[in-house]
Amino acid sequence: MPLRVTLMDVGREAGVSSATVDRVLNHRDGVRSRTREVVFAAAKRLGYVSDAPATPTPLSVGPLIELVFLLPAGTNTFIQNLRDQIEQQAALRPGLSVRVEALEGFNPQTVAARLVELQGQVGGVGLVAQDHPLVREAIRGLSRAETAVVTLASDIQNVPRAAYVGIDNRQAGRLAGQLMGRLIGTAIPAKVALFAGSLSYRGHEEREVGFRHIIREEFPGLQVVELREIMDDRQRAMVETRSLLDVHPDLKGIYNVGGGTPGIANVISARNLSRAIVLIGHEATEANKGLLLDGTLDAVIDQNPRVEAREALNILTAAVRREPYSYIPPRLQLVLKENLPYE
Repeated sequence: MPLRVTLMDVGREAGVSSATVDRVLNHRDGVRSRTREVVFAAAKRLGYVSDAPATPTPLSVGPLIELVFLLPAGTNTFIQNLRDQIEQQAALRPGLSVRVEALEGFNPQTVAARLVELQGQVGGVGLVAQDHPLVREAIRGLSRAETAVVTLASDIQNVPRAAYVGIDNRQAGRLAGQLMGRLIGTAIPAKVALFAGSLSYRGHEEREVGFRHIIREEFPGLQVVELREIMDDRQRAMVETRSLLDVHPDLKGIYNVGGGTPGIANVISARNLSRAIVLIGHEATEANKGLLLDGTLDAVIDQNPRVEAREALNILTAAVRREPYSYIPPRLQLVLKENLPYE
């Protein structure tokens, strides 16, 4: 029997709080018209209401717009979900021709070379990429060619871009540190470790910085003993986790700022350490939901790929058409096994 859809489900779908959903569906004041449209559309899609007004096309349909999204290749499930959302939503939009390409995300030369090829060839580009001089200069070239750019999930600053679409990654790291300290509790002094895909991604670096800051500020009894880069790869995550636990058998916590969490969890479970080690990761993927349910993973910090895909498409379309658009940023959500997302 399917679960009943809740206000929280509608809020997650729309990228807003359940309180905002309540205000919209009860026709209360204090909500922008654009937000009302997004919430009504989400409520109708989930079957929460049957008579929600159809969402007007937010941007007028004009000449065909070509967009390209460059996403990292690999086993990162969040990136795969983001790709699926971009393709699914783009297929429903008249006037858009959207292509998603997978590149070696940890190779800035490859990304920069592809950006140079796209200069002046398409209306807009969305990308998840490292903050690297070659990538930054290629983005400046896109701007000179009047190609709109949106960065996704991990920002690239000091470049001419239409927007960054993603969560506040430093805030996410602080949230992870706050939770880590609370869950470990009085078992101090205690060792904790960090895993990252690559610190060349600004988002991963910002999560590390946020985590370290709050540990220093509020949990001085915790000692960050290691930081290992695993390139968002599950097999590499398993190898590094085995090595980490061999060196620090008394480890109490791991925060993984990127992908590859199932690989880390596999080793923790195999060594019967699920109750001994606090594991915090990112994204409520299907694999991570299973790990939350079996207790190997304690919490994930989630961002909504549906919202990020929608906003990226809207921003790029508006930028190409030189139309105004009010960006609705995705929100952080702390997910435990007791509040697993509806889908």
